[in-house]
Amino acid sequence: MRAWRVHTNGEPRDVMRLEEIPDPDPGEGRLLVRVRAANINYPDALLCRGEYQVRPPLPFTPGVELCGEIVGGPRAGERVLGQPVLPCGALGELAVISEESARPAPEALDDAEAAALHIGYQTGWFGLHRRARLLKGETLLVHAAAGGVGSAAVQLGKAAGARVVGVVGGEAKAEVARELGCDVVIDRRRDDVVRAVKEATGGAGADVVYDPVGGDAYAASAKCVAFEGRIVVVGFASGAVPTPGLNHALVKNYSILGLHWGLYAQRDPASVAGCHEELTALAADGLIKPLVSERVALDGAADAVQRVFDGVTTGRVVVLPGRPG
Repeated sequence: MRAWRVHTNGEPRDVMRLEEIPDPDPGEGRLLVRVRAANINYPDALLCRGEYQVRPPLPFTPGVELCGEIVGGPRAGERVLGQPVLPCGALGELAVISEESARPAPEALDDAEAAALHIGYQTGWFGLHRRARLLKGETLLVHAAAGGVGSAAVQLGKAAGARVVGVVGGEAKAEVARELGCDVVIDRRRDDVVRAVKEATGGAGADVVYDPVGGDAYAASAKCVAFEGRIVVVGFASGAVPTPGLNHALVKNYSILGLHWGLYAQRDPASVAGCHEELTALAADGLIKPLVSERVALDGAADAVQRVFDGVTTGRVVVLPGRPG
């Protein structure tokens, strides 16, 4: 089979190589799947750079999320979502996933859309509902609203009946955020984010903040979060990990909530299964649909991973092995 492999750590565009390698042997408790679509995630680049919390042995195939068809066994032919078991990741023609991670791909979504549903939307659902307890009518502030993680939060917020304020960088991304359904769009390159949020909320601030960026985005969030507001810390795409002032949280009476979605899969797998059912129902009702901005052939995967890491893409970039982009 053909698969991208990383033999040494560095920038994805420099260290990913497309190679012919033997088909993998899934082993006990695992499934071999033919990859129909592989969604590019920020951690794919961190894996290449050796900066992710999991460091698979070299060489490895990156790709942490896919839609595929099970090859062989009693479940052969099933179209499923899954998280590959590294070092045999999703950016190849075949991948290996654990049996427990294989979930039915929603019929309402095509392969590329389905591949983008699992991690980003599960993270958004747990962040907004399990951690922040978002209520209908509340104001949700989403940073990087036109990106893969942010766009999922925007759609889930709208599905929950929230008023969504999206923060983006640049007019092109602002247009994407409007199309996603943001009620208010703030361009951080030209607008004062704190002032704009307060103006949009009549001075009250945002009830819930969804922050996959960190750095300056977090600093702005702390200044415009509402009384009894909740800031959900999802990641640090800016590269800067903030150091919250707990005295400020005390004085303003807001909560800072961490979200590590992978822990739910480890400690409460039933909740992940329940979330998948909820997301499948929302997709069937047309309330959520992953924004796939690009569908690229397997040959273009290294460039795609690099561009997602560089923050120059919108929505989701999905690799379709063996198919034209």
